[in-house]
Amino acid sequence: MTGSRVVALGHYQPAKVLTNHDLAAMVDTSDEWITSRVGIRTRHIGGPDEPVDELAAHAAAKALASAGLQASDIDLVLVATSTAIDRSPSMSARVAARLGMEAPAVMDINVVCSGFTHALATADHALRAGAATRALVIGADKMGDIVDWTDRSSCVLMGDGAGAAVVVADPPGTERPGIGSVLWGSVPAMGDAVRIEGTPPRFAQEGQSVYRWATTQLPPIARKVCERAGLTPEDLAAVVLHQANLRIIEPVARKIGAVNAVVARDVVDSGNTSAASIPMALSKLVERGEIPSGAPVLLFGFGGNLSYAGQVISCP
Repeated sequence: MTGSRVVALGHYQPAKVLTNHDLAAMVDTSDEWITSRVGIRTRHIGGPDEPVDELAAHAAAKALASAGLQASDIDLVLVATSTAIDRSPSMSARVAARLGMEAPAVMDINVVCSGFTHALATADHALRAGAATRALVIGADKMGDIVDWTDRSSCVLMGDGAGAAVVVADPPGTERPGIGSVLWGSVPAMGDAVRIEGTPPRFAQEGQSVYRWATTQLPPIARKVCERAGLTPEDLAAVVLHQANLRIIEPVARKIGAVNAVVARDVVDSGNTSAASIPMALSKLVERGEIPSGAPVLLFGFGGNLSYAGQVISCP
């Protein structure tokens, strides 16, 4: 058995940008109301001709190019998404087809906002067990397709996008695994606090319940993730939380105690992109050179199902 690591990242967002001023022309809201409550200024929204698998494939192609790999080098594709309308073919199968892969294992993972960190842990476990050699892990969602654009409490939050990571086995003799042990769980009794239900499906949440849970219950869990990696929060170079809401991200990051870390705030420009938010935010930080290669980064997803999953990774 061996460990695994993220060696490259990629992200993609639709070209259309929806500003707070645009939303103010659609519903009873304002730029001041939105920024004061959730900290979001813009979000990207895909059109009807931009399906989720297309967003995912663009992000994946960018990650593969960064890794210097071909699609044929990948033997496991995991796509974290909660906006796949069709049951089959799965998003992962459609992405594999778009990339021209021949025979990869394909699997979709629906844990909503914590989907990417669940998928990353699953890829790590598969590589450790020898069930795969190189994995493509993608978070992709089109929240714009499922949000109620007449509901000002939810439509101001959401955006579309995708982020991808290439995961490979650690080199022999690696002292610390490139992907640390995952800590994951959920609160099933409160699972309906975040919902995507109905036909057509629509997003809804109990905002105050989610806010209280995230800001009070999650910081101690995130600190335990660091403990599992043999680190303290002060050792972290970056913290990438699910980009739900700036008013959640900032207090949670502060309570974790990562005083030396860069804190991802991509939500300001991208909105809440569900499973895409963590890989997309991390990819942008790496692309801008804000995290040194090899430095420890805490990834921590939370949200739908009141689920959570986190791990410390080495920055590619």
